[in-house]
Amino acid sequence: MEEVLTLILAGGKGTRLEPLTRDRAKPAVPFGGAYRIIDFTLSNCINSRLRRILLLTQYKAASLDRHVDLGWKFLYRELNEFIDVVPPQQRIDEKWYQGTADAVYQNIYMIEKHRPRYVLILSGDHIYKMDYRPLLRQHIESGAAVTLGCIPVPLEESSQFGVIQVDADWRVTRFVEKPATTEPMPDDPRRFLASMGIYVFDARFLFELLCADAACEESAHDFGRNIIPSIIDTHPVRAYPFRDPRTGETMYWRDVGTLDAYYWSNMDLVAVRPELNLYDSSWPIQTYRPPFPPAKTVFTTTEGPNRRVGEVLGSIIGAGSIVSGGRVLHSLVSYNVRVNSWAVVEDSVLFEGVDIGRGAQLRRAIIDKNVHIPEGARIGFDRQEDEAAGHTVSDEGVVVVAKAGTTVEQTHAFAAG
Repeated sequence: MEEVLTLILAGGKGTRLEPLTRDRAKPAVPFGGAYRIIDFTLSNCINSRLRRILLLTQYKAASLDRHVDLGWKFLYRELNEFIDVVPPQQRIDEKWYQGTADAVYQNIYMIEKHRPRYVLILSGDHIYKMDYRPLLRQHIESGAAVTLGCIPVPLEESSQFGVIQVDADWRVTRFVEKPATTEPMPDDPRRFLASMGIYVFDARFLFELLCADAACEESAHDFGRNIIPSIIDTHPVRAYPFRDPRTGETMYWRDVGTLDAYYWSNMDLVAVRPELNLYDSSWPIQTYRPPFPPAKTVFTTTEGPNRRVGEVLGSIIGAGSIVSGGRVLHSLVSYNVRVNSWAVVEDSVLFEGVDIGRGAQLRRAIIDKNVHIPEGARIGFDRQEDEAAGHTVSDEGVVVVAKAGTTVEQTHAFAAG
């Protein structure tokens, strides 16, 4: 693995995840009660023994940079191990990154400095657990110029992914970026083969492609739109299916690019047997863990008109959180959250520092960092009421309360008045 340099692309705007990405990069969005999205890709690298990593950032990267500095500075540079956060250098061009390929091209000097033989390119905004070593072995043994990670995805989602077609030997015969419709896989009428945004290149070949693409004014300078389609007919491009090596079944992988996809990926974690097992000691998910005390519940008054029970059922509760006479049902609660008496939080995601006032009721909601929900508020029960209060409501009715702008108390008062 010492011949491999890993590049993680973490510079996208993440506009479809707004308002969660108004103040932070998409890879820095909290996930699963204790993590950031970037933690999954970084953990995959470390667990795969890949310890030479460049994290390419761009938009609103301050919180991402801080998180990596707090939770990921345990490698030994003396052993040529590192996770370096690399903001735009404008060493080659004065423009922002124009596409995924341009992001790599503008850092070509830094990549060359590490003298890799192979370059593994990853996206920093997907949720999955993957050992990259079999992918790298296949790339090397097959003699491919490029190898693409791929996974079956429902047909109706073709406009969100690069679509791959392969022959019987998994050689890529066609690649189309985000078509409106596509044909299904030959053996699966409901799904197509999607690119995971994972690429392995021979380093020299990558440099040649990037330089040629940079000289083309008509190019969007994107791997999926330009680089990969341009070489399929002239070079060996192979696909690597993301499967469980023991069962052959497709492994868990989620693109959390929309609010609904993000919400349901969080909800996956509170299933009785979640597909993504966070409790697998053989594949730990590393992150920064703030020094909060253990979570607890408070009050057990079960009789009389003032019945008050701190109760948590089927949920994930972060350190420092106190459920003080309220109820948390099938939800994910991050660090240092307070759920006060007679409040009910159901099917919801609460970020760090959220305070739920007495008697408030939340259903199918995402509450951003440090938001205070006032006493008696109702969120997630009436779409028109939530939108009038200034909250974002997703296509599937998930309510997102942002951390920026007016306070929840103010917006509810405005809506009522």
